[in-house]
Amino acid sequence: MKHKSRRIFNFWALFSGPALWWGTVLLVPYLIMLAISFYSRQFPFHVPDFQFGNYAALLEDSQYYTVLFRSLWISLAVSVTAFLLSYPLAYFLAFKMRSGRLQLFLYTATIVPLWVSYLLRAYTWKTILGSEGILNSFLMWIGIIDEPSTIFLYNQGAMIITMAYIFTPFMVMPIYASLEKIPKSLIEASKDLGAPRFRTFLKITLPLSMPGVLAGFTFTFGLSIGDFISPVLVGGPYSNMIANVVATQFGMAMNWPLGSALGVVLLFIVLGIITASDKLERVGRLNMG
Repeated sequence: MKHKSRRIFNFWALFSGPALWWGTVLLVPYLIMLAISFYSRQFPFHVPDFQFGNYAALLEDSQYYTVLFRSLWISLAVSVTAFLLSYPLAYFLAFKMRSGRLQLFLYTATIVPLWVSYLLRAYTWKTILGSEGILNSFLMWIGIIDEPSTIFLYNQGAMIITMAYIFTPFMVMPIYASLEKIPKSLIEASKDLGAPRFRTFLKITLPLSMPGVLAGFTFTFGLSIGDFISPVLVGGPYSNMIANVVATQFGMAMNWPLGSALGVVLLFIVLGIITASDKLERVGRLNMG
């Protein structure tokens, strides 16, 4: 009995700290945001009043639908773009790179931007795409345009390019990790049986790397839909995303209850993406099994 009590004490001593940290740092802020979303606004105060008026306002105003669908579309476009850039790179590093040192160097160079300020990376693309930027200078130098163009900046295309560049490392890392785990013997067996390279890729490499693809897609989509810096720097006036609206409600509008309701909606969208990704991965494992 004494030994059992000691084991219980050791268990709680080991896990009480992380559980307290998780509850205080992660769970409590979300609970506070959820509670404030039911408040009513009586300027300049926010009155505790359990009601669904803030959520009703989101449903009744079409501008919130516009911003929400724009956020979903841009996040999807960023995720697809990042995938198209990341998968060939990860495949090259995993299967084509012979030198271990060069492989490590290229992989490190891919993830180094994560250690650089987000704001600096976004400003880099603003400089590249600007009217006096590198892209305009190059196009004028080769004679395609005669004067600087403004079509490359302050639009959704500029946002997608900038965000895809910023979030590509989050796509590369899980895909590369999945490709590294694929037994080389499976690839060799497929070749020995006379299967073409493309068929080997479709039947073996791609299905086995799908957990990494889904993880990378989840990371990229979740980070993209919550981004509010790129829309401000390179997006222009008609490219606001849902995070920009949340920031405005908590800032200039001083409408914390409505901002919290938007934050809750954004949270559930991300949780839905994570849940769907997890289910797809489990289905894929069952099919592979």
